[in-house]
Amino acid sequence: MVSYDYEVAVIGCGPVGATALALLGRAGISAIGIEREAATWPHARAVHFDGETLRTLQALGIGERASAICEPMTEFRMENEAGEILFELPTGQFGTQAWHDDLMFHQPDMEALLREELERHPNVRLCSGRTLLDFTQDSDAVRCRVENADGATEFITARWMIACDGANSPVRRQLGVETEKLGSDDPWLVVDGLLHGGPGLPGTMAFLGHHSRPGLWVRLPGDRVRMEFKVMPGDDPAEIVTRSAIERISRGVLSVTNFEPDRIAIYTFRARVAEQWRVGNVFLAGDAAHQAPPLWGQGLCAGMRDVANLAWKLKAVARGTAAPTLLDTYQSERLPHARYWVEKAATMAHLVQTTDPATAAGRDAHIRSHPQDVYPPLPALGPGWHAGPDDPNAGHLSSQPMLADGTRLDDIVGARFLLATTAELFAGLPEDRRIEVEANPEIVVLTNPEQVRELLAAVDSHAVVVRPDRYVLGVADTATRLAELLTMVPALTAAPPTPAAPVVA
Repeated sequence: MVSYDYEVAVIGCGPVGATALALLGRAGISAIGIEREAATWPHARAVHFDGETLRTLQALGIGERASAICEPMTEFRMENEAGEILFELPTGQFGTQAWHDDLMFHQPDMEALLREELERHPNVRLCSGRTLLDFTQDSDAVRCRVENADGATEFITARWMIACDGANSPVRRQLGVETEKLGSDDPWLVVDGLLHGGPGLPGTMAFLGHHSRPGLWVRLPGDRVRMEFKVMPGDDPAEIVTRSAIERISRGVLSVTNFEPDRIAIYTFRARVAEQWRVGNVFLAGDAAHQAPPLWGQGLCAGMRDVANLAWKLKAVARGTAAPTLLDTYQSERLPHARYWVEKAATMAHLVQTTDPATAAGRDAHIRSHPQDVYPPLPALGPGWHAGPDDPNAGHLSSQPMLADGTRLDDIVGARFLLATTAELFAGLPEDRRIEVEANPEIVVLTNPEQVRELLAAVDSHAVVVRPDRYVLGVADTATRLAELLTMVPALTAAPPTPAAPVVA
């Protein structure tokens, strides 16, 4: 029998890695986090969460606290060189996830909250100031060689590794995994700081389709703002980062007198998706698996989906309630979903940052005549551990009802499977199956009409099974179909579906 120091080693403990550790901690999985930096990064990178991400934080028991340090987005728009508004959308509504649909935050505050949550789990250990030097793996385990802050080397063995080590992922490079390029690489200047006594620009987020210099405007909690500007040919890299240059290219919005910067940096818009997300016992997540330009605000959200998808599957395999082949569905489900958002962000980046006046005019005309095409619809997961494609609801994000007493349904369900159905349909199951389902600690059965009415209406069915990551496993209208669907719940599985082909080293 193989002996492990930990069941999971998480490499990189930014927001995605810390969330992975917290989810594993909640699941009772022993895990260690290896983080190169001695302290959390002091500056913001990501600034946007969606309602689905808040549900993930809700599953950690910190949804309300996370929401309290966010501000709902109030308006999202795009303007052209002349200041004409090409589209304008209300945002931040209280949506189907029982949280605001779009929320803005300051990343250091959110990371502090996540780190605090890790301290609550004795089965999770975060090691900051340590660097993964390299690793080896076989069919049973991953052996990590780690350098400590004092220069000493130690070896840590884990059954699995999750690499959340960023866009330049050393783990991905050691694995030899290539990335697919989905858009152009373009240098942009990002400026974060505090705006005192200045009005800024209207709304929370604006795409500035100025062909003379494309830009972005983002209003964050408190006095915090962010602006980003395309670096143009002929710009002096040393001059463009000065405060006087920032005042000039922001058209006076970020003036020397009212704007206090805390981050000024040139970085590159990239659209990339790793071609493999699993190699043996190593999984890529977050920026190690995908990078997108900061349009649609789905970069960090996608990383949070990655680890939410992976955590419940690791738990099921680790506890022996599912076959190891369940883990093969991580890439098959998540890669197409993440790729969709990277493509959408790359397309919008292309539209925003055009610098040719004639091309910009054509873009403006297209947006005016096709406003319905602006915001992308939510995609489904790729093929995997759900009943799609024959079931059109399977693989889609479920809704979360807010009950009459103010309770969010996930707070009743916890990080488990949910069977929401009518009492009549549940009674139609064979008695031994009903008893087995009700006795299974990994599934919650709800038949109270006040609790299930909204869920069932959303899928137009009499029964729905929802996975722990809140994606729909499948729906049913007959007891026979429901019995078949329940075979896909770990510990109830009689005949597992054929998963996607595994990706192995």
